[in-house]
Amino acid sequence: MSWLRALKETARSGLTVERRRLAPVVAARGALGLALVLGFSLALFGPAVAAASAFGAFQAAIATFQRSWRPRPTLALASGGSLAVSTFLGYLTGTHTVLFLALLVLWTFLSGLAWAAGPTAGIIASSNVAIMLVTVTLPTSVATAAGHAAMIFAGGVVQAALVVLLPVRPWGAQRDALADALAAEADYARRLRHDPVAPFDPVPLMTARSAAAVTPRQARRRPAELHGPRRLAERIRPVLASLADPAVGAPAEGPQRDRVRELLAAAGEILDAAARAIRHGEPVRLPPAAVAALRTPDTGSILSDRSHRAALRLSALLGDVVDTADPRTETTERRTETGQPGARPGAGPAPGGSPGPPEATVLPERPTPRSRPTLVRLAPLVLAKMRAEVRPGSAILRHAIRVSAVAAAGYLLGLVLPFGHGYWAPMASVMVMRPDFSQTYSRSVARFGGTLVGVGLASAVVQTAHPGTYLSAALAVLCAFGMYLLMRTGYAVSQVCVAAYVVFLLGMEGSGVSQTVRDRVLLTLLGGLLAMLSYAVYPAWETPRLRGRLADWLAASGRYAAAVAARYAAPEGPGSPDVREALLSARAARVAWHDALGRAGHEPVRHRGLSHAAAEGAGHALAEFGRAAMLLEAHLPERGAPPLPAAAGLAEALREATERGAKAVRERGEPVWDDLRETVAAWDTEVTDPLLRKAGRLLVDALDDLSAALADA
Repeated sequence: MSWLRALKETARSGLTVERRRLAPVVAARGALGLALVLGFSLALFGPAVAAASAFGAFQAAIATFQRSWRPRPTLALASGGSLAVSTFLGYLTGTHTVLFLALLVLWTFLSGLAWAAGPTAGIIASSNVAIMLVTVTLPTSVATAAGHAAMIFAGGVVQAALVVLLPVRPWGAQRDALADALAAEADYARRLRHDPVAPFDPVPLMTARSAAAVTPRQARRRPAELHGPRRLAERIRPVLASLADPAVGAPAEGPQRDRVRELLAAAGEILDAAARAIRHGEPVRLPPAAVAALRTPDTGSILSDRSHRAALRLSALLGDVVDTADPRTETTERRTETGQPGARPGAGPAPGGSPGPPEATVLPERPTPRSRPTLVRLAPLVLAKMRAEVRPGSAILRHAIRVSAVAAAGYLLGLVLPFGHGYWAPMASVMVMRPDFSQTYSRSVARFGGTLVGVGLASAVVQTAHPGTYLSAALAVLCAFGMYLLMRTGYAVSQVCVAAYVVFLLGMEGSGVSQTVRDRVLLTLLGGLLAMLSYAVYPAWETPRLRGRLADWLAASGRYAAAVAARYAAPEGPGSPDVREALLSARAARVAWHDALGRAGHEPVRHRGLSHAAAEGAGHALAEFGRAAMLLEAHLPERGAPPLPAAAGLAEALREATERGAKAVRERGEPVWDDLRETVAAWDTEVTDPLLRKAGRLLVDALDDLSAALADA
């Protein structure tokens, strides 16, 4: 992507405000906490302590807006405590340039490594460094440094208390994640009606899985409807695919296909109903037409044997989803949208008058919740992740080196240049720098534009109206509210509020009033330029690593397909844990590939990896390979079923072939699949089941498409 196009996209995205992503009530709660801390500190301790404590409340509220599944009070306390520690150390060394510079380099290096633990930890750590640069400029002594740090932590405590006392949509993030996963399944079912081989994006399911991990305290308080639907949604996806795919299911046209389309439409409506109920915490309202479509008694006479079994299983799974999504008790009568009593989709007699499958009438057993470590137990895990990134070739390590060098250079330049209050330069650099180029570039542009407007407006107010201490505090709270409101959308606009907030907050005490708009803007521009220059000097481009990401996805997909094939040789039922773990690994590798491909598309580097056409073709081929393996998974034999010995050879051939292929992809070679093709040919002669024979050929065809895409590169 060219620099000019990247600039246009950055400006457009940074200025676009999406109303649905605004949270005015949550923003007002954060501003209220800031106002309480600021007013209390002003009344008792004066402007200097008030400015320091306000930064603690300000940063703690920002932490509660992060996309994290931990309780919001925990995030606020962690942010306030870590900021108090960093600021206290900054106060102790602030009067000694060499000591403070050493602390700044160490702290920024550690904040850069903190991205190994996830974006929430990285953002909080980077913000701590940026705020420390501001607070240490406030006049104080070592004797009062501990008091300032205590007030900063108190700001975090106040924000945490407000989250507890004024809850806004408890478990809202977890509800949205689970509802989004079910809605994605519903959309997938509808798309399969028109495109039987439509792709499915696993990100909503992965997000829901991450949201399902809870701490022991959360596990005791989590609503019952958030326990089971995600696992059922995971099982529904392969059933939908096998029901729709003409290669293994109903023909592409004719009465069977029409019946399959009816079933897919009904599944989409029922999944949407369950998603709405979970999102809003209300009873499930089933569409009567969808329930009737699933319970039509002539399904068995229309569909073939395998498609009929898939339809019965889909109906049973949908019934289980509805039961687990309803917040009421399991014996409560189900009601349809008309308000009349109704039945769960999978209940009632099966087509032809025979009883339905056992799973259609038995509620699923409540699964054991996934465990999330507490903050105390998380600390050694985070340190281990940070240590693991201290290795050659690590993008996180390169980011840590870049950000610490830039912060030190910005701080020294701020001391040398005749502007005063030179912290604006390193603060801008630390706040915009991210481990990847695209985010660093876009945030640098957006922050400079927002700072230009925010500093200009706030400085004009300060210079002309000369607001007093309390009016400056009120204006700072108002700016903070605007920033909280726009945090999740319109980054450039939110930076206007951030810049104005800093000006008004420091204006309470008179610090920085003499600094002109030109000085602040130039220092912010200097910080952004240093951030961009660091990427040019010490880059971590994603483009050259695309082949490695593709090879990882190929190897993970091969292990998944091999695990599925092995279960035909040793049947353990649909819930095989090794198949599940292999599927999760394949999904993670797929998401990593797509994320890397998106970042590479924004990098201003010459092609050194895969061309756009080759990457698109390779990604499509591996997606088809995964879909073929998923069709096999949808029909895994039950525990105790007769084993299929030939499946063991296919599993081993898949594992070895994909590992060799991944090695060839990394070495810029063209993978060959002759051995696997021979195994599949033998598989066709030994296996009589048409589904298994067709799936084996689909796997080889997908790998051939992968080789063709890479050959074009």
